[in-house]
Amino acid sequence: METQLEQNKTVVKRFNLEVIEQGNLESFKELMDDQFINHTAPEGSDNGPGGMIYTFNQVLRPAFPDLKVTIYDQIAEGELVTTRKTITGTHNGTFMGMPPTGKKVAIQVIDIVKIVNGKYSEHWGINTLSTVLTQLATDYVIKQPVITHPETESIISNLFDKNSKI
Repeated sequence: METQLEQNKTVVKRFNLEVIEQGNLESFKELMDDQFINHTAPEGSDNGPGGMIYTFNQVLRPAFPDLKVTIYDQIAEGELVTTRKTITGTHNGTFMGMPPTGKKVAIQVIDIVKIVNGKYSEHWGINTLSTVLTQLATDYVIKQPVITHPETESIISNLFDKNSKI
């Protein structure tokens, strides 16, 4: 017979596979408490169930349609399950205003989830999403063509001309 701790870990595994990776709304409804609170939601955003599913189905999945979750470790104590995982995908859609780059990304995540009666009740987490966004933005900017004005070209040329009086 599976212990309560193992059952709680199974709930988190299901959520990661069925909700985050597959976008299954029925599983989301089954595994998410109506009073769920995401303690690490960005300031000013919905920290309830709606904000959670919005992040996965309207932000991440459209930008990374091949989203995959790999769980490395889970530790359970009482009602809490801590999970170390990576969310990977290919940037083939717009992500936070950033046009597709075709780059493969990996978001490292450590989550703590409180499970009550087999459902997500509370969440705390840290991740490297901001680092991934910075890398995508940097790559995007570097790949943009340089547009110059003839006057600018003249000034730059004069800077490298030893006989120039600039």
